[in-house]
Amino acid sequence: METMTIGGRAVEGAGTFGVENPATGRVFAQAPECSPEQLDEALHAAADAFPAWRSDEGARRDLLRAAAKRVEDAADELAALITAEQGKPLADARLEVQGTVAGLRFVADLEVPREVLADDGQARVELVHQPFGVVAAITPWNFPVAIAGLKLGPALLTGNTVVLKPSPFTPLSTLHLGGLLRDVLPPGVLNVVSGSDPLGARLIAHPVPRKISFTGSVATGRKVAAAAADDLKRVTLELGGNDAAILLDDFDVDALADRLFWGAFLNSGQVCAAIKRVYVPRRLHDVVVDALADRARSVVVGDGTAEGTRLGPLTTRPQFERVSELVADALARGATAVTGGGPLDREGYFFQPTILRDIDDGVRLVDEEQFGPALPVLAYDDVEDAIRRANATHYGLDGSVWSADPERAAAVAERLECGTAWLNTHALPHPAVPFGGWKHSGLGVESGVPGLVAFTESKVLYRVKG
Repeated sequence: METMTIGGRAVEGAGTFGVENPATGRVFAQAPECSPEQLDEALHAAADAFPAWRSDEGARRDLLRAAAKRVEDAADELAALITAEQGKPLADARLEVQGTVAGLRFVADLEVPREVLADDGQARVELVHQPFGVVAAITPWNFPVAIAGLKLGPALLTGNTVVLKPSPFTPLSTLHLGGLLRDVLPPGVLNVVSGSDPLGARLIAHPVPRKISFTGSVATGRKVAAAAADDLKRVTLELGGNDAAILLDDFDVDALADRLFWGAFLNSGQVCAAIKRVYVPRRLHDVVVDALADRARSVVVGDGTAEGTRLGPLTTRPQFERVSELVADALARGATAVTGGGPLDREGYFFQPTILRDIDDGVRLVDEEQFGPALPVLAYDDVEDAIRRANATHYGLDGSVWSADPERAAAVAERLECGTAWLNTHALPHPAVPFGGWKHSGLGVESGVPGLVAFTESKVLYRVKG
Protein backbone atom coordinates (compact mmCIF):
# COMPACT_ATOMS: atom_id res chain seq x y z
CA MET A 1 0.00 0.00 0.00
CA GLU A 2 1.19 3.53 -0.75
CA THR A 3 2.11 5.61 2.30
CA MET A 4 1.89 9.29 3.14
CA THR A 5 4.98 11.51 3.32
CA ILE A 6 5.27 13.55 6.52
CA GLY A 7 8.49 15.22 7.57
CA GLY A 8 10.45 13.13 5.09
CA ARG A 9 9.13 9.84 6.48
CA ALA A 10 6.81 7.18 5.12
CA VAL A 11 3.69 7.25 7.31
CA GLU A 12 0.73 4.89 7.32
CA GLY A 13 -2.71 6.34 7.93
CA ALA A 14 -4.81 6.06 11.04
CA GLY A 15 -7.15 4.03 8.84
CA THR A 16 -7.67 3.29 5.16
CA PHE A 17 -10.21 3.90 2.40
CA GLY A 18 -10.82 2.08 -0.86
CA VAL A 19 -9.72 3.25 -4.31
CA GLU A 20 -11.71 2.09 -7.33
CA ASN A 21 -10.49 1.16 -10.78
CA PRO A 22 -13.01 3.03 -12.99
CA ALA A 23 -12.63 0.43 -15.74
CA THR A 24 -14.26 -2.13 -13.42
CA GLY A 25 -16.01 -0.02 -10.78
CA ARG A 26 -14.38 -2.21 -8.13
CA VAL A 27 -11.99 -1.34 -5.30
CA PHE A 28 -8.48 -2.50 -6.18
CA ALA A 29 -6.36 -0.80 -3.52
CA GLN A 30 -6.44 0.90 -0.13
CA ALA A 31 -5.10 4.37 0.63
CA PRO A 32 -4.14 5.86 4.01
CA GLU A 33 -6.67 7.98 5.90
CA CYS A 34 -4.86 10.91 7.49
CA SER A 35 -5.95 11.66 11.05
CA PRO A 36 -6.23 15.22 12.42
CA GLU A 37 -3.11 14.57 14.48
CA GLN A 38 -1.18 13.44 11.40
CA LEU A 39 -2.31 16.52 9.50
CA ASP A 40 -1.01 18.67 12.37
CA GLU A 41 2.30 16.83 12.15
CA ALA A 42 2.56 17.39 8.39
CA LEU A 43 1.80 21.11 8.65
CA HIS A 44 4.23 21.66 11.51
CA ALA A 45 6.91 19.70 9.63
CA ALA A 46 6.39 22.08 6.69
CA ALA A 47 6.58 25.11 8.99
CA ASP A 48 9.78 23.83 10.61
CA ALA A 49 11.41 23.22 7.22
CA PHE A 50 10.52 26.66 5.86
CA PRO A 51 13.35 28.87 7.27
CA ALA A 52 16.15 26.75 5.85
CA TRP A 53 14.34 26.07 2.57
CA ARG A 54 13.70 29.72 1.81
CA SER A 55 17.32 30.70 2.43
CA ASP A 56 19.05 29.17 -0.62
CA GLU A 57 17.50 29.79 -4.03
CA GLY A 58 20.30 28.04 -5.90
CA ALA A 59 19.77 24.86 -3.89
CA ARG A 60 16.03 25.01 -4.56
CA ARG A 61 16.65 25.17 -8.31
CA ASP A 62 19.06 22.24 -8.19
CA LEU A 63 16.65 20.15 -6.13
CA LEU A 64 13.74 20.89 -8.46
CA ARG A 65 15.87 19.59 -11.34
CA ALA A 66 16.72 16.52 -9.28
CA ALA A 67 13.02 16.03 -8.53
CA ALA A 68 12.23 16.20 -12.25
CA LYS A 69 14.86 13.55 -12.95
CA ARG A 70 13.47 11.26 -10.24
CA VAL A 71 9.95 11.57 -11.67
CA GLU A 72 11.25 10.96 -15.19
CA ASP A 73 13.03 7.80 -14.09
CA ALA A 74 9.81 6.51 -12.50
CA ALA A 75 7.54 7.47 -15.42
CA ASP A 76 6.32 3.96 -16.16
CA GLU A 77 5.31 3.14 -12.59
CA LEU A 78 3.61 6.52 -12.15
CA ALA A 79 1.74 6.15 -15.45
CA ALA A 80 0.51 2.68 -14.47
CA LEU A 81 -0.90 4.05 -11.21
CA ILE A 82 -2.60 6.94 -13.01
CA THR A 83 -4.31 4.58 -15.43
CA ALA A 84 -5.35 2.17 -12.68
CA GLU A 85 -7.04 4.81 -10.53
CA GLN A 86 -8.03 7.49 -13.08
CA GLY A 87 -8.81 5.38 -16.15
CA LYS A 88 -7.09 7.26 -18.97
CA PRO A 89 -5.18 5.29 -21.62
CA LEU A 90 -1.67 4.37 -20.60
CA ALA A 91 -0.19 6.46 -23.43
CA ASP A 92 -2.02 9.53 -22.11
CA ALA A 93 -0.86 8.76 -18.57
CA ARG A 94 2.74 8.67 -19.80
CA LEU A 95 2.20 12.04 -21.50
CA GLU A 96 0.88 13.40 -18.20
CA VAL A 97 4.07 12.33 -16.42
CA GLN A 98 6.26 13.70 -19.21
CA GLY A 99 4.44 17.03 -19.00
CA THR A 100 5.01 17.10 -15.25
CA VAL A 101 8.74 16.55 -15.74
CA ALA A 102 8.93 19.29 -18.38
CA GLY A 103 7.02 21.70 -16.15
CA LEU A 104 9.32 21.15 -13.17
CA ARG A 105 12.37 21.75 -15.34
CA PHE A 106 10.86 24.87 -16.85
CA VAL A 107 10.05 26.35 -13.45
CA ALA A 108 13.53 25.54 -12.12
CA ASP A 109 14.92 28.03 -14.67
CA LEU A 110 12.37 30.81 -14.11
CA GLU A 111 13.55 34.05 -12.53
CA VAL A 112 11.54 35.43 -9.64
CA PRO A 113 10.83 39.04 -10.68
CA ARG A 114 12.56 41.92 -8.94
CA GLU A 115 11.49 45.31 -10.31
CA VAL A 116 13.07 48.71 -9.77
CA LEU A 117 10.20 51.18 -9.34
CA ALA A 118 12.32 54.29 -8.79
CA ASP A 119 16.01 55.09 -8.64
CA ASP A 120 16.82 58.78 -8.29
CA GLY A 121 18.78 61.09 -6.04
CA GLN A 122 16.49 60.44 -3.11
CA ALA A 123 15.83 56.70 -3.05
CA ARG A 124 16.03 53.35 -4.75
CA VAL A 125 12.68 51.55 -4.59
CA GLU A 126 12.28 47.89 -5.56
CA LEU A 127 9.33 45.55 -5.71
CA VAL A 128 10.39 42.11 -4.50
CA HIS A 129 8.51 38.84 -4.01
CA GLN A 130 8.92 36.64 -0.96
CA PRO A 131 7.38 33.29 0.04
CA PHE A 132 4.27 32.89 2.18
CA GLY A 133 5.59 30.03 4.28
CA VAL A 134 3.43 26.92 4.15
CA VAL A 135 1.22 26.34 1.10
CA ALA A 136 -1.72 23.93 1.13
CA ALA A 137 -2.18 22.41 -2.33
CA ILE A 138 -5.36 20.49 -3.16
CA THR A 139 -5.56 18.65 -6.47
CA PRO A 140 -8.37 17.01 -8.51
CA TRP A 141 -8.78 13.56 -10.02
CA ASN A 142 -8.58 14.28 -13.75
CA PHE A 143 -4.81 14.97 -13.95
CA PRO A 144 -3.56 13.94 -10.51
CA VAL A 145 0.20 14.09 -11.14
CA ALA A 146 0.29 16.93 -13.66
CA ILE A 147 -1.71 19.34 -11.51
CA ALA A 148 0.33 18.40 -8.44
CA GLY A 149 3.46 19.31 -10.39
CA LEU A 150 1.86 22.53 -11.61
CA LYS A 151 1.51 23.64 -7.99
CA LEU A 152 4.68 22.15 -6.51
CA GLY A 153 7.14 23.70 -8.97
CA PRO A 154 6.38 27.38 -8.40
CA ALA A 155 5.52 26.95 -4.71
CA LEU A 156 8.86 25.31 -3.97
CA LEU A 157 10.98 27.51 -6.23
CA THR A 158 9.73 30.67 -4.53
CA GLY A 159 10.73 29.27 -1.14
CA ASN A 160 7.50 27.89 0.25
CA THR A 161 7.04 24.46 1.77
CA VAL A 162 4.00 22.40 0.85
CA VAL A 163 1.35 20.08 2.23
CA LEU A 164 -0.28 18.37 -0.74
CA LYS A 165 -3.64 16.59 -0.61
CA PRO A 166 -4.87 14.67 -3.67
CA SER A 167 -8.45 13.77 -4.51
CA PRO A 168 -9.70 10.72 -2.58
CA PHE A 169 -10.63 9.21 -5.96
CA THR A 170 -7.01 9.26 -7.22
CA PRO A 171 -4.63 9.35 -4.24
CA LEU A 172 -2.21 6.59 -5.20
CA SER A 173 -0.16 8.27 -7.92
CA THR A 174 0.25 11.43 -5.80
CA LEU A 175 1.27 9.41 -2.74
CA HIS A 176 3.78 7.61 -4.94
CA LEU A 177 5.09 10.97 -6.15
CA GLY A 178 5.66 11.97 -2.53
CA GLY A 179 7.51 8.72 -1.91
CA LEU A 180 9.75 9.27 -4.94
CA LEU A 181 10.79 12.69 -3.67
CA ARG A 182 11.36 11.78 0.01
CA ASP A 183 15.11 11.51 -0.37
CA VAL A 184 15.36 14.28 -2.99
CA LEU A 185 13.86 17.15 -1.01
CA PRO A 186 14.80 17.99 2.59
CA PRO A 187 12.44 16.59 5.26
CA GLY A 188 9.27 18.65 5.64
CA VAL A 189 9.61 20.57 2.38
CA LEU A 190 7.00 18.36 0.68
CA ASN A 191 4.40 16.50 2.70
CA VAL A 192 1.70 14.41 1.01
CA VAL A 193 -1.40 13.35 2.93
CA SER A 194 -4.53 11.55 1.75
CA GLY A 195 -8.01 11.07 3.06
CA SER A 196 -11.72 11.43 2.48
CA ASP A 197 -13.42 14.80 2.00
CA PRO A 198 -13.19 16.12 5.59
CA LEU A 199 -9.39 16.19 5.31
CA GLY A 200 -9.50 19.03 2.77
CA ALA A 201 -11.72 21.13 5.01
CA ARG A 202 -9.38 20.59 7.97
CA LEU A 203 -6.37 21.53 5.85
CA ILE A 204 -7.94 24.79 4.68
CA ALA A 205 -9.14 25.78 8.15
CA HIS A 206 -5.83 24.99 9.84
CA PRO A 207 -3.95 28.08 11.11
CA VAL A 208 -0.55 27.11 9.65
CA PRO A 209 -1.01 27.51 5.85
CA ARG A 210 -0.93 31.06 4.55
CA LYS A 211 -1.79 30.18 0.94
CA ILE A 212 -4.32 27.76 -0.54
CA SER A 213 -3.93 26.55 -4.11
CA PHE A 214 -7.04 24.61 -5.14
CA THR A 215 -8.16 23.03 -8.40
CA GLY A 216 -11.65 21.55 -8.57
CA SER A 217 -15.32 22.32 -8.97
CA VAL A 218 -16.98 25.73 -8.64
CA ALA A 219 -19.13 24.48 -5.75
CA THR A 220 -16.12 23.30 -3.76
CA GLY A 221 -14.14 26.39 -4.74
CA ARG A 222 -16.76 28.58 -3.10
CA LYS A 223 -16.39 26.59 0.12
CA VAL A 224 -12.59 26.88 -0.05
CA ALA A 225 -12.78 30.66 -0.52
CA ALA A 226 -15.24 31.05 2.36
CA ALA A 227 -13.17 28.92 4.72
CA ALA A 228 -9.91 30.67 3.78
CA ALA A 229 -11.48 34.11 4.25
CA ASP A 230 -11.92 33.58 7.98
CA ASP A 231 -8.12 33.61 8.39
CA LEU A 232 -7.48 35.90 5.38
CA LYS A 233 -5.48 33.18 3.68
CA ARG A 234 -4.51 33.95 0.09
CA VAL A 235 -6.15 31.68 -2.47
CA THR A 236 -5.72 30.62 -6.06
CA LEU A 237 -8.79 28.82 -7.38
CA GLU A 238 -8.77 27.05 -10.74
CA LEU A 239 -12.36 25.93 -11.15
CA GLY A 240 -14.71 24.61 -13.81
CA GLY A 241 -15.43 25.76 -17.31
CA ASN A 242 -18.17 25.62 -19.93
CA ASP A 243 -15.95 26.48 -22.86
CA ALA A 244 -17.58 27.52 -26.10
CA ALA A 245 -16.05 26.96 -29.54
CA ILE A 246 -17.35 29.34 -32.21
CA LEU A 247 -16.88 28.17 -35.80
CA LEU A 248 -16.97 30.97 -38.37
CA ASP A 249 -18.47 30.50 -41.82
CA ASP A 250 -15.09 29.76 -43.44
CA PHE A 251 -14.31 26.88 -41.05
CA ASP A 252 -12.37 24.16 -42.88
CA VAL A 253 -14.08 20.94 -41.80
CA ASP A 254 -11.60 18.58 -43.45
CA ALA A 255 -8.54 20.32 -41.99
CA LEU A 256 -9.78 21.05 -38.48
CA ALA A 257 -12.45 18.52 -37.51
CA ASP A 258 -9.91 16.21 -35.80
CA ARG A 259 -8.53 19.06 -33.72
CA LEU A 260 -12.03 20.20 -32.82
CA PHE A 261 -13.06 16.70 -31.77
CA TRP A 262 -10.07 16.14 -29.49
CA GLY A 263 -10.47 19.63 -28.03
CA ALA A 264 -13.71 18.26 -26.58
CA PHE A 265 -13.02 14.57 -25.98
CA LEU A 266 -9.47 14.40 -24.60
CA ASN A 267 -9.45 12.46 -21.31
CA SER A 268 -13.06 11.46 -22.08
CA GLY A 269 -14.05 15.12 -21.80
CA GLN A 270 -12.79 15.32 -18.21
CA VAL A 271 -10.79 18.50 -18.75
CA CYS A 272 -11.81 21.80 -17.18
CA ALA A 273 -10.69 23.67 -20.30
CA ALA A 274 -12.17 21.25 -22.85
CA ILE A 275 -14.71 22.38 -25.42
CA LYS A 276 -18.12 21.86 -23.83
CA ARG A 277 -20.39 23.35 -26.56
CA VAL A 278 -19.91 24.20 -30.23
CA TYR A 279 -21.65 27.05 -32.07
CA VAL A 280 -21.77 26.48 -35.84
CA PRO A 281 -23.13 28.62 -38.71
CA ARG A 282 -26.44 27.11 -39.74
CA ARG A 283 -25.29 26.33 -43.30
CA LEU A 284 -22.33 24.31 -41.95
CA HIS A 285 -24.20 22.69 -39.07
CA ASP A 286 -25.01 19.33 -40.64
CA VAL A 287 -21.55 18.91 -42.16
CA VAL A 288 -19.84 19.63 -38.82
CA VAL A 289 -22.19 17.34 -36.91
CA ASP A 290 -21.52 14.51 -39.34
CA ALA A 291 -17.74 15.01 -39.16
CA LEU A 292 -17.74 14.97 -35.36
CA ALA A 293 -20.08 11.98 -35.26
CA ASP A 294 -17.84 10.02 -37.63
CA ARG A 295 -14.93 10.52 -35.26
CA ALA A 296 -17.01 9.67 -32.20
CA ARG A 297 -18.16 6.40 -33.80
CA SER A 298 -14.65 5.33 -34.77
CA VAL A 299 -12.74 6.17 -31.58
CA VAL A 300 -11.80 3.14 -29.47
CA VAL A 301 -13.24 3.22 -25.95
CA GLY A 302 -11.93 0.74 -23.42
CA ASP A 303 -9.72 -0.14 -20.50
CA GLY A 304 -6.75 2.20 -20.41
CA THR A 305 -4.34 -0.72 -20.33
CA ALA A 306 -5.69 -2.24 -23.57
CA GLU A 307 -3.80 -1.73 -26.81
CA GLY A 308 -5.43 0.84 -29.08
CA THR A 309 -7.67 2.46 -26.46
CA ARG A 310 -8.09 6.20 -27.09
CA LEU A 311 -10.80 7.00 -24.52
CA GLY A 312 -11.06 5.42 -21.09
CA PRO A 313 -13.94 5.38 -18.63
CA LEU A 314 -15.22 8.29 -16.61
CA THR A 315 -13.16 8.37 -13.44
CA THR A 316 -15.82 8.34 -10.73
CA ARG A 317 -19.28 6.91 -10.24
CA PRO A 318 -20.74 10.35 -9.38
CA GLN A 319 -19.36 11.79 -12.62
CA PHE A 320 -20.66 8.82 -14.63
CA GLU A 321 -24.11 9.34 -13.11
CA ARG A 322 -24.00 13.08 -13.78
CA VAL A 323 -23.12 12.71 -17.47
CA SER A 324 -25.80 10.02 -17.85
CA GLU A 325 -28.35 12.34 -16.23
CA LEU A 326 -27.46 15.37 -18.36
CA VAL A 327 -27.60 13.42 -21.64
CA ALA A 328 -30.89 11.75 -20.69
CA ASP A 329 -32.34 15.18 -19.82
CA ALA A 330 -31.23 16.59 -23.20
CA LEU A 331 -32.79 13.68 -25.09
CA ALA A 332 -36.02 14.08 -23.14
CA ARG A 333 -36.11 17.74 -24.17
CA GLY A 334 -35.86 16.99 -27.89
CA ALA A 335 -32.13 16.66 -28.57
CA THR A 336 -30.96 13.98 -31.01
CA ALA A 337 -27.94 11.81 -30.26
CA VAL A 338 -26.36 11.41 -33.69
CA THR A 339 -24.04 8.91 -32.08
CA GLY A 340 -23.79 7.58 -28.54
CA GLY A 341 -26.40 8.77 -26.09
CA GLY A 342 -25.81 6.56 -23.08
CA PRO A 343 -23.51 4.26 -21.10
CA LEU A 344 -21.75 1.34 -22.69
CA ASP A 345 -23.14 -2.07 -21.73
CA ARG A 346 -20.16 -3.27 -19.74
CA GLU A 347 -18.74 -3.06 -16.23
CA GLY A 348 -17.04 0.14 -15.20
CA TYR A 349 -17.90 3.76 -15.85
CA PHE A 350 -17.84 3.77 -19.64
CA PHE A 351 -20.00 6.25 -21.56
CA GLN A 352 -20.41 6.29 -25.33
CA PRO A 353 -18.81 9.27 -27.11
CA THR A 354 -21.90 11.32 -27.82
CA ILE A 355 -22.63 14.09 -30.34
CA LEU A 356 -25.99 15.85 -29.91
CA ARG A 357 -27.91 18.08 -32.30
CA ASP A 358 -31.39 19.67 -32.25
CA ILE A 359 -30.41 21.27 -28.95
CA ASP A 360 -30.30 24.86 -27.78
CA ASP A 361 -29.31 27.07 -24.89
CA GLY A 362 -31.45 26.52 -21.82
CA VAL A 363 -30.90 22.76 -21.81
CA ARG A 364 -28.78 21.66 -18.85
CA LEU A 365 -26.21 19.90 -21.05
CA VAL A 366 -25.52 23.26 -22.72
CA ASP A 367 -25.79 25.53 -19.69
CA GLU A 368 -23.87 23.38 -17.18
CA GLU A 369 -20.41 21.84 -17.24
CA GLN A 370 -20.90 18.20 -18.23
CA PHE A 371 -17.22 17.16 -17.83
CA GLY A 372 -17.65 14.08 -19.94
CA PRO A 373 -17.77 12.67 -23.50
CA ALA A 374 -20.98 14.37 -24.62
CA LEU A 375 -20.84 17.39 -26.93
CA PRO A 376 -23.81 19.57 -27.97
CA VAL A 377 -23.56 21.24 -31.40
CA LEU A 378 -25.72 24.36 -31.76
CA ALA A 379 -26.61 26.35 -34.88
CA TYR A 380 -26.37 30.14 -35.10
CA ASP A 381 -27.43 32.68 -37.71
CA ASP A 382 -24.97 35.54 -37.13
CA VAL A 383 -21.69 35.97 -35.30
CA GLU A 384 -23.07 38.56 -32.88
CA ASP A 385 -25.63 35.99 -31.72
CA ALA A 386 -22.90 33.36 -31.28
CA ILE A 387 -20.74 35.69 -29.18
CA ARG A 388 -23.70 36.65 -27.00
CA ARG A 389 -24.64 33.01 -26.40
CA ALA A 390 -21.06 31.96 -25.74
CA ASN A 391 -20.73 34.67 -23.07
CA ALA A 392 -24.14 34.07 -21.47
CA THR A 393 -22.74 31.90 -18.68
CA HIS A 394 -21.30 32.21 -15.18
CA TYR A 395 -18.24 30.34 -16.43
CA GLY A 396 -15.25 32.02 -18.07
CA LEU A 397 -12.32 29.64 -18.33
CA ASP A 398 -11.45 29.24 -22.03
CA GLY A 399 -13.05 29.70 -25.42
CA SER A 400 -12.00 29.31 -29.02
CA VAL A 401 -12.72 30.70 -32.48
CA TRP A 402 -12.14 28.70 -35.66
CA SER A 403 -11.62 30.35 -39.04
CA ALA A 404 -9.40 30.41 -42.13
CA ASP A 405 -8.83 34.12 -41.45
CA PRO A 406 -6.65 34.55 -38.33
CA GLU A 407 -7.34 38.28 -37.99
CA ARG A 408 -11.08 37.78 -38.22
CA ALA A 409 -10.89 34.98 -35.66
CA ALA A 410 -8.79 37.12 -33.31
CA ALA A 411 -11.31 39.96 -33.45
CA VAL A 412 -14.05 37.56 -32.31
CA ALA A 413 -11.82 35.89 -29.73
CA GLU A 414 -11.07 39.22 -28.06
CA ARG A 415 -14.77 39.56 -27.29
CA LEU A 416 -15.05 36.23 -25.47
CA GLU A 417 -15.37 36.62 -21.70
CA CYS A 418 -12.78 34.09 -20.60
CA GLY A 419 -9.25 33.73 -19.30
CA THR A 420 -7.81 32.22 -22.50
CA ALA A 421 -9.12 32.51 -26.05
CA TRP A 422 -7.71 30.09 -28.60
CA LEU A 423 -7.60 30.38 -32.38
CA ASN A 424 -8.09 27.18 -34.41
CA THR A 425 -7.17 25.05 -31.43
CA HIS A 426 -8.26 24.59 -27.83
CA ALA A 427 -6.57 23.88 -24.51
CA LEU A 428 -2.91 23.41 -25.36
CA PRO A 429 -1.27 24.41 -22.05
CA HIS A 430 2.34 25.54 -21.79
CA PRO A 431 4.27 26.18 -18.56
CA ALA A 432 5.19 29.70 -19.73
CA VAL A 433 1.57 30.74 -20.30
CA PRO A 434 -0.66 31.93 -17.42
CA PHE A 435 -3.87 29.96 -17.02
CA GLY A 436 -6.93 31.06 -15.08
CA GLY A 437 -10.59 31.87 -15.37
CA TRP A 438 -12.99 34.78 -15.28
CA LYS A 439 -16.28 34.91 -13.40
CA HIS A 440 -17.07 31.65 -11.57
CA SER A 441 -14.17 29.82 -13.22
CA GLY A 442 -11.65 30.93 -10.65
CA LEU A 443 -9.48 33.48 -8.89
CA GLY A 444 -5.89 34.15 -9.92
CA VAL A 445 -3.73 32.27 -12.39
CA GLU A 446 -1.32 29.36 -12.54
CA SER A 447 1.77 28.89 -14.76
CA GLY A 448 4.16 31.40 -16.24
CA VAL A 449 5.68 34.26 -14.28
CA PRO A 450 2.26 35.46 -13.03
CA GLY A 451 1.59 31.96 -11.68
CA LEU A 452 5.00 31.95 -10.02
CA VAL A 453 4.37 35.32 -8.36
CA ALA A 454 1.01 34.00 -7.09
CA PHE A 455 2.99 31.92 -4.59
CA THR A 456 4.59 35.04 -3.09
CA GLU A 457 3.79 38.13 -1.08
CA SER A 458 4.83 41.41 -2.68
CA LYS A 459 7.11 43.71 -0.70
CA VAL A 460 8.35 47.21 -1.42
CA LEU A 461 12.02 47.64 -0.51
CA TYR A 462 12.68 51.37 -0.02
CA ARG A 463 16.28 52.55 0.38
CA VAL A 464 16.88 56.19 1.16
CA LYS A 465 20.00 57.70 -0.39
CA GLY A 466 22.27 60.15 1.44
